[in-house]
Amino acid sequence: MLEPNGLLAAGGDLSVERLVAAYELGIFPWYSEGDPILWWSPNPRNVLLPGTLRISRSLRKRVRKCEFEVSFDTAFDAVISACAAPRRDSEGTWISLEMQSAYAALHARGIAHSVECWQHGEIVGGLYGIAIGSVFFGESMFSRVSDASKVALVHLCAHPFSMIDCQLTNPHLSSLGAQSIARAQFEQLLRYGIQRSSVRLGDVCV
Repeated sequence: MLEPNGLLAAGGDLSVERLVAAYELGIFPWYSEGDPILWWSPNPRNVLLPGTLRISRSLRKRVRKCEFEVSFDTAFDAVISACAAPRRDSEGTWISLEMQSAYAALHARGIAHSVECWQHGEIVGGLYGIAIGSVFFGESMFSRVSDASKVALVHLCAHPFSMIDCQLTNPHLSSLGAQSIARAQFEQLLRYGIQRSSVRLGDVCV
């Protein structure tokens, strides 16, 4: 469909098998609570490619000073819950309890992952998404302290992913180097990436 951009289907469920099959085709669920499950594949697609992450001087300084303790997959439920919390510029959230439960099931199977940023023992930022082969499908991020989610993204991008799918274009991601590409190019990169060896999240040099 051309309008709304990328809407492909409605219905189905959020089982692990259906979600993995959808992501392997570049399709993701996005809908409001109480509505049917909607499945999307927008054109163009917003992505981060290797070497394109734009790190400002101030952000690079924060990373080098190790202002945050960064971990992987240690607090997935806390990250997705924080991403689902109401925000100043939004009245609600698309990350319903049904969505949280579905992605927790993916996490239990080693498919969904989180990056966490901590200060003084408290989680202050992070992100979560799906990893298949060498592709990371970013879902959402949050910050309780300035730049915390950006630091999480820097550490994610230090892994050898062939592509990080950012789904939709927004000014925040564009400022970090995300770019819009045609669906045909995205699908070509996707086919290549999901056939490659899986990327293991862990300690990296940034």
